[in-house]
Amino acid sequence: MHFKSTAALISLVSTTSAFNVPSPQHLFSNPKASENAFYIPTVHESAVQARRILQLESIGTLSTVFPTAPHATERRPSGVGGAPIGLMDYFGTCEADTGNPTILAITIATSFKNVDAGSNITLSLRWHPQDSTWRSPASLPRFSLVGRLEDLSEDDLKSNPLVPACYLKYHPDAVAWLPGNRIHESKWVRLVVEEVYWIGGFGDRAYIGWIPIEEWQSVTKEEIESIRLPGEKKGWGGWREWVGLGGAQEAFEL
Repeated sequence: MHFKSTAALISLVSTTSAFNVPSPQHLFSNPKASENAFYIPTVHESAVQARRILQLESIGTLSTVFPTAPHATERRPSGVGGAPIGLMDYFGTCEADTGNPTILAITIATSFKNVDAGSNITLSLRWHPQDSTWRSPASLPRFSLVGRLEDLSEDDLKSNPLVPACYLKYHPDAVAWLPGNRIHESKWVRLVVEEVYWIGGFGDRAYIGWIPIEEWQSVTKEEIESIRLPGEKKGWGGWREWVGLGGAQEAFEL
């Protein structure tokens, strides 16, 4: 659809207000929290959101790159070397203080074979609201964690023996794939987060950009537990209702 002018586009948006289409907002101003206008969360507040999503979600997309040469015994199209591939996988937040997701790596799986062949890796996830009336997925937070996989050592598992139980709380079906199973070789790994790219929603009311690793790691358990995500509870009224970090408590409707 082509619009001859901005005015024509704004006119169309205005006529669709009955269908809960958000009206345009100023993109380059961030009003004080006490003002009755859209408030853009700070970088740290966005980091808190992201860490809560990490805690509540348990399925994401692992993205890796195929090596130039095929894996041993693997049949694949000749032109996929160097191509990225994103695949669904499980994760759990079983080292909550660090913000590093825990993954049960099935060594035969493509993502982990690509990493073993030298690929970098990202974990991408998005928030799935519990309130089914939430209308626009584009308005909801999503982000990617850029990092590297690191095996959990025997000492790691001795110091944190609840890792398997924690992971199975997220994924009870994974009991069949625990290390030592008869089906597939597997091992515990963590995704050591090195960079975080965040899209909080629409750019006129959410932060979009990189979250410094220092902000990601500095988020406390108390901060994570003090907030609620969009659609996490029925009747959620917007960022200001749950910010809980010193901002105003007035709600707005998206």
